[in-house]
Amino acid sequence: MTTRGYFGIGAEGISKPMNFGNLARTAYGFGASFVFTITPGRRVEAPDSDTPKSQEHMPWYNYDNIDAVHLPDGCRLVGIELTDEAISLPSFRHPTSAAYVLGPENGSLSPQLVERCEFIVKIPTRFCLNVATAGAIIMYDRIQSLGRFDERPVRAGGPIHQDAGPNPHLPKHVHGRPVYSGGKRESGKKGRDRLTTVGSRYKPKKG
Repeated sequence: MTTRGYFGIGAEGISKPMNFGNLARTAYGFGASFVFTITPGRRVEAPDSDTPKSQEHMPWYNYDNIDAVHLPDGCRLVGIELTDEAISLPSFRHPTSAAYVLGPENGSLSPQLVERCEFIVKIPTRFCLNVATAGAIIMYDRIQSLGRFDERPVRAGGPIHQDAGPNPHLPKHVHGRPVYSGGKRESGKKGRDRLTTVGSRYKPKKG
Protein backbone atom coordinates (compact mmCIF):
# COMPACT_ATOMS: atom_id res chain seq x y z
CA MET A 1 0.00 0.00 0.00
CA THR A 2 1.86 3.06 -1.29
CA THR A 3 0.51 6.61 -1.36
CA ARG A 4 2.05 10.04 -1.57
CA GLY A 5 2.06 12.43 1.37
CA TYR A 6 0.86 11.72 4.89
CA PHE A 7 -2.23 12.17 7.03
CA GLY A 8 -3.49 12.23 10.58
CA ILE A 9 -6.99 11.80 11.96
CA GLY A 10 -8.74 12.77 15.17
CA ALA A 11 -11.95 13.77 16.88
CA GLU A 12 -13.31 16.74 18.78
CA GLY A 13 -15.12 16.33 22.09
CA ILE A 14 -15.05 12.55 22.07
CA SER A 15 -16.35 11.09 25.35
CA LYS A 16 -15.95 7.35 24.85
CA PRO A 17 -12.33 6.16 24.88
CA MET A 18 -13.32 2.85 23.29
CA ASN A 19 -14.58 4.69 20.22
CA PHE A 20 -11.33 6.58 19.89
CA GLY A 21 -9.42 3.34 20.41
CA ASN A 22 -11.26 1.86 17.43
CA LEU A 23 -10.46 4.95 15.36
CA ALA A 24 -6.77 4.83 16.32
CA ARG A 25 -6.59 1.11 15.56
CA THR A 26 -8.08 1.66 12.10
CA ALA A 27 -5.83 4.68 11.48
CA TYR A 28 -2.76 2.62 12.28
CA GLY A 29 -3.97 -0.05 9.85
CA PHE A 30 -4.36 2.52 7.07
CA GLY A 31 -0.91 3.99 7.68
CA ALA A 32 -1.77 7.23 9.48
CA SER A 33 1.14 9.32 10.71
CA PHE A 34 -0.63 10.49 13.89
CA VAL A 35 -3.99 10.67 15.70
CA PHE A 36 -5.36 13.35 18.01
CA THR A 37 -8.22 14.50 20.23
CA ILE A 38 -9.47 18.05 20.77
CA THR A 39 -11.22 19.02 24.04
CA PRO A 40 -12.09 15.40 24.81
CA GLY A 41 -14.90 14.70 27.27
CA ARG A 42 -12.53 12.20 28.86
CA ARG A 43 -8.79 12.06 28.39
CA VAL A 44 -7.92 9.06 26.24
CA GLU A 45 -5.00 7.00 27.51
CA ALA A 46 -4.85 3.38 26.29
CA PRO A 47 -8.32 2.00 25.48
CA ASP A 48 -8.71 -1.77 25.24
CA SER A 49 -10.26 -1.43 21.78
CA ASP A 50 -6.86 -0.39 20.43
CA THR A 51 -5.66 -3.98 20.27
CA PRO A 52 -2.42 -3.38 18.28
CA LYS A 53 -1.41 -0.67 20.80
CA SER A 54 -1.03 1.92 18.07
CA GLN A 55 0.23 4.48 20.58
CA GLU A 56 3.53 2.59 20.56
CA HIS A 57 3.84 2.98 16.79
CA MET A 58 2.60 6.51 16.03
CA PRO A 59 2.10 9.76 17.97
CA TRP A 60 -1.10 10.47 19.88
CA TYR A 61 -1.85 14.14 20.60
CA ASN A 62 -4.37 15.39 23.17
CA TYR A 63 -5.22 19.07 22.68
CA ASP A 64 -7.06 20.75 25.55
CA ASN A 65 -8.68 23.30 23.25
CA ILE A 66 -8.85 24.38 19.62
CA ASP A 67 -6.22 27.10 20.06
CA ALA A 68 -3.74 24.46 21.22
CA VAL A 69 -4.02 22.48 17.98
CA HIS A 70 -0.72 22.66 16.13
CA LEU A 71 -0.26 20.90 12.81
CA PRO A 72 2.86 20.52 10.66
CA ASP A 73 3.52 23.25 8.10
CA GLY A 74 1.50 22.58 4.96
CA CYS A 75 -0.85 20.12 6.67
CA ARG A 76 -4.44 21.04 5.72
CA LEU A 77 -7.27 20.58 8.20
CA VAL A 78 -10.33 18.76 6.82
CA GLY A 79 -13.53 18.63 8.87
CA ILE A 80 -15.93 15.72 8.47
CA GLU A 81 -19.50 16.91 8.96
CA LEU A 82 -22.89 16.07 7.44
CA THR A 83 -24.15 19.46 6.23
CA ASP A 84 -25.77 20.69 3.04
CA GLU A 85 -22.80 22.92 2.20
CA ALA A 86 -20.13 20.25 2.71
CA ILE A 87 -18.26 18.66 -0.19
CA SER A 88 -19.48 15.14 -0.92
CA LEU A 89 -16.68 12.65 -0.27
CA PRO A 90 -16.82 10.96 -3.74
CA SER A 91 -16.16 14.39 -5.31
CA PHE A 92 -13.40 15.47 -2.91
CA ARG A 93 -9.73 15.60 -3.90
CA HIS A 94 -7.69 14.72 -0.82
CA PRO A 95 -4.76 17.03 -0.01
CA THR A 96 -1.34 15.37 -0.11
CA SER A 97 -0.82 16.34 3.54
CA ALA A 98 -3.98 16.40 5.63
CA ALA A 99 -5.44 16.10 9.10
CA TYR A 100 -9.05 14.89 9.26
CA VAL A 101 -11.19 15.77 12.27
CA LEU A 102 -14.54 14.21 13.17
CA GLY A 103 -17.19 15.44 15.60
CA PRO A 104 -18.19 13.88 18.92
CA GLU A 105 -20.68 11.11 19.50
CA ASN A 106 -24.22 12.49 19.17
CA GLY A 107 -22.87 15.89 18.21
CA SER A 108 -21.26 18.07 15.56
CA LEU A 109 -18.02 19.93 15.07
CA SER A 110 -17.97 23.19 16.99
CA PRO A 111 -18.42 26.41 14.96
CA GLN A 112 -14.91 27.49 16.02
CA LEU A 113 -13.37 24.31 14.60
CA VAL A 114 -15.46 24.49 11.43
CA GLU A 115 -14.13 28.01 10.93
CA ARG A 116 -10.57 26.75 11.23
CA CYS A 117 -11.02 23.88 8.75
CA GLU A 118 -9.95 24.55 5.18
CA PHE A 119 -12.47 22.00 3.84
CA ILE A 120 -15.68 20.46 5.19
CA VAL A 121 -16.47 17.06 3.73
CA LYS A 122 -19.53 14.86 4.17
CA ILE A 123 -20.07 11.15 3.73
CA PRO A 124 -23.26 10.78 1.65
CA THR A 125 -25.42 8.77 4.10
CA ARG A 126 -28.95 9.17 5.44
CA PHE A 127 -27.72 9.83 8.96
CA CYS A 128 -24.49 10.33 10.92
CA LEU A 129 -22.23 7.33 11.43
CA ASN A 130 -20.20 6.09 14.36
CA VAL A 131 -16.93 7.99 14.76
CA ALA A 132 -14.71 5.00 14.01
CA THR A 133 -16.87 3.92 11.05
CA ALA A 134 -16.84 7.41 9.53
CA GLY A 135 -13.09 7.61 10.01
CA ALA A 136 -12.57 4.26 8.29
CA ILE A 137 -14.56 5.41 5.26
CA ILE A 138 -12.55 8.63 5.00
CA MET A 139 -9.24 6.79 5.23
CA TYR A 140 -10.28 4.13 2.72
CA ASP A 141 -11.34 6.81 0.25
CA ARG A 142 -7.99 8.54 0.67
CA ILE A 143 -6.03 5.35 0.07
CA GLN A 144 -8.23 4.36 -2.86
CA SER A 145 -7.96 7.74 -4.58
CA LEU A 146 -4.28 8.54 -3.89
CA GLY A 147 -2.84 5.02 -3.99
CA ARG A 148 -1.29 3.46 -7.06
CA PHE A 149 -3.71 0.64 -7.73
CA ASP A 150 -4.75 -1.11 -10.92
CA GLU A 151 -7.82 0.34 -12.58
CA ARG A 152 -11.14 -1.35 -11.93
CA PRO A 153 -12.40 -3.33 -14.93
CA VAL A 154 -15.68 -2.52 -16.64
CA ARG A 155 -16.99 -5.99 -15.87
CA ALA A 156 -17.24 -7.52 -12.40
CA GLY A 157 -14.00 -9.02 -11.13
CA GLY A 158 -10.35 -8.12 -10.68
CA PRO A 159 -7.97 -6.17 -12.91
CA ILE A 160 -7.42 -7.48 -16.43
CA HIS A 161 -3.62 -7.18 -16.42
CA GLN A 162 -2.87 -9.23 -13.33
CA ASP A 163 0.30 -10.70 -14.88
CA ALA A 164 1.60 -7.46 -16.33
CA GLY A 165 3.38 -6.33 -13.15
CA PRO A 166 2.41 -3.54 -10.75
CA ASN A 167 0.34 -0.65 -12.07
CA PRO A 168 0.24 -1.61 -15.78
CA HIS A 169 -2.20 1.21 -16.49
CA LEU A 170 0.35 3.84 -15.50
CA PRO A 171 2.85 5.16 -18.07
CA LYS A 172 6.32 3.65 -17.86
CA HIS A 173 8.98 5.77 -16.23
CA VAL A 174 11.36 7.35 -18.74
CA HIS A 175 14.87 8.24 -17.65
CA GLY A 176 16.19 11.55 -18.97
CA ARG A 177 19.71 12.25 -20.22
CA PRO A 178 22.45 12.58 -17.58
CA VAL A 179 22.81 16.08 -16.15
CA TYR A 180 26.29 17.27 -15.11
CA SER A 181 26.87 20.12 -12.70
CA GLY A 182 30.47 21.31 -12.85
CA GLY A 183 33.46 19.44 -14.24
CA LYS A 184 33.41 17.95 -17.72
CA ARG A 185 33.73 14.69 -19.56
CA GLU A 186 37.15 13.82 -20.88
CA SER A 187 37.11 12.43 -24.40
CA GLY A 188 37.31 8.66 -24.40
CA LYS A 189 36.72 8.44 -20.65
CA LYS A 190 33.66 7.80 -18.58
CA GLY A 191 32.78 10.13 -15.75
CA ARG A 192 34.68 13.19 -14.60
CA ASP A 193 38.46 13.41 -14.26
CA ARG A 194 39.24 13.02 -10.56
CA LEU A 195 41.66 15.96 -10.69
CA THR A 196 38.94 18.32 -11.83
CA THR A 197 37.27 20.11 -8.93
CA VAL A 198 33.51 20.44 -9.35
CA GLY A 199 32.59 23.95 -10.42
CA SER A 200 36.21 25.12 -10.79
CA ARG A 201 38.19 26.21 -13.81
CA TYR A 202 41.26 24.17 -12.85
CA LYS A 203 42.43 21.74 -15.53
CA PRO A 204 44.89 18.93 -14.77
CA LYS A 205 48.27 19.11 -16.53
CA LYS A 206 48.83 16.57 -19.27
CA GLY A 207 51.81 14.27 -19.22
